[in-house]
Amino acid sequence: MGVGDGARQRAALGTWPTPLEPAPRLARALGLGADDLWVKRDDLTGLGGGGNKVRKLEWLCGAALAEGATTLVTTGAAQSNHARLTAAAGARLGLDVVLVLAGSPDSSASGNLVLDGLFGAGVVWAGKVRGAELAAAAERVADGLRQRGAVPCVIPLGGSSPVGAYGYAECGRELLDQAPDLDTVVATLGSGGMMAGLVDTLGPGRVLGVDCGAVDDPAGTVTGLVAGLSGTVHAPRDLRLRHDQVGAGYSTLTEESMEALTLAGRTEGLALDPVYTGRALAGLRAAVRDGSVAPGRRTVLLHSGGLPGLFGHAAAVARSQEALTVLSP
Repeated sequence: MGVGDGARQRAALGTWPTPLEPAPRLARALGLGADDLWVKRDDLTGLGGGGNKVRKLEWLCGAALAEGATTLVTTGAAQSNHARLTAAAGARLGLDVVLVLAGSPDSSASGNLVLDGLFGAGVVWAGKVRGAELAAAAERVADGLRQRGAVPCVIPLGGSSPVGAYGYAECGRELLDQAPDLDTVVATLGSGGMMAGLVDTLGPGRVLGVDCGAVDDPAGTVTGLVAGLSGTVHAPRDLRLRHDQVGAGYSTLTEESMEALTLAGRTEGLALDPVYTGRALAGLRAAVRDGSVAPGRRTVLLHSGGLPGLFGHAAAVARSQEALTVLSP
């Protein structure tokens, strides 16, 4: 069983609307006007440590329940925020959860994996795989569950399907209610569903996606999801995308992301993560520098959560500890 694209039954999991907060000190540090930059706090969605996947999971889990599922199966990296929130959603809804994660038991520690355990999820380590191989591993796990009498529902990587993307089409409408003069919303492009939903509501001109290297064809992934969501066809070239923040790869810490984490923390007391929101802010910083985001216009940084992933990222933890100022008593 997969999640039926035509099903739109909602499972109540989050707290809405999430706040839209001004960030004047960060704005000035970026070279924007004090009132230009606002932060959409989708890290404050409530469930399981918060994060953007809750919007997707409300619709994905609603569809799964409508189809009689007893177990949610999904995929991700070792420090997957989506996996952690799927585990939390399963606990909230009384569903079993199996997480099929790329890597091995020594791939990572702490961070999201601690919460996966607290929420009662089972983990299957799939080895050094990604993309289609990881999806195939999830299907094999689902087949084994069926043989044991369970009714599994396989949720795709990042919850990114037309059903999941609908949660961010709703977020786009929420943003328009909060900031009718919105010019640009800056969002990480991971598995694509968040950007697709925003593009479907706001149009491609108002959404700046910052690629983090999670998928091989980010533009095609987003346009395909938009088409599946509403039937609207956009050419990949119509999207506003930045690919300059990927660095050495998805899970790596870039210098730009580390600088962004430090800047957000020291100007606004805002905690970002190194893989997603750190890259989003780094992309916004680069966009201000090259003029593609200009002062005098309302810009929103979408904070998609991911704080547990910071504590599971050894390089980011080490750099943050090095920056700690130790004073004499």
